[in-house]
Amino acid sequence: MAERQGQTAADAVLTRIGQVAILHHAGDREEARHRFLDLWAEIGEDGDPLHRCTLAHYLADTQDDPSDELAWDLRALTAAEELTDDRLAEHEGALAVRALYPSLHLNLAADYVKLGRAGAARTHLRRARGAAEALGDDRYGDGVRAAIIRLELRLGEGDSSGGGGWGPPRQRP
Repeated sequence: MAERQGQTAADAVLTRIGQVAILHHAGDREEARHRFLDLWAEIGEDGDPLHRCTLAHYLADTQDDPSDELAWDLRALTAAEELTDDRLAEHEGALAVRALYPSLHLNLAADYVKLGRAGAARTHLRRARGAAEALGDDRYGDGVRAAIIRLELRLGEGDSSGGGGWGPPRQRP
């Protein structure tokens, strides 16, 4: 019974993170940032790595300063490194841990571009591309791969066809 109650509490945190993400996507960035920070204070630096990874990932997107965005994206990556597939499997529809890395490294690459640090951006872009094999053949995977290609082209790293070695996104019926 105690295990079930703990799982319910864990799900409640992810639900709350998701609700604030919806608020952010609806355009209330400032309020979302404040609510995310309140959740971060609840979770703490040593809280559940899944909660910290998810929350830091979303918090990065609410930052006005690229240095702050980078700091939150680094926290997300650090938390992801503590995650296990078993922890993710507790949540229906969750990705495998390795499928998080392409997006996390892509975000870091974009942060470094904003900060004018092209070398660091290229390093994380290569890591994103290398980790992309873990992505599924679905909308999420297609979107991350497309974003990698766009950033490669922006940094002069991609091929001129824009394919980057991957075929065009799969067509959906």
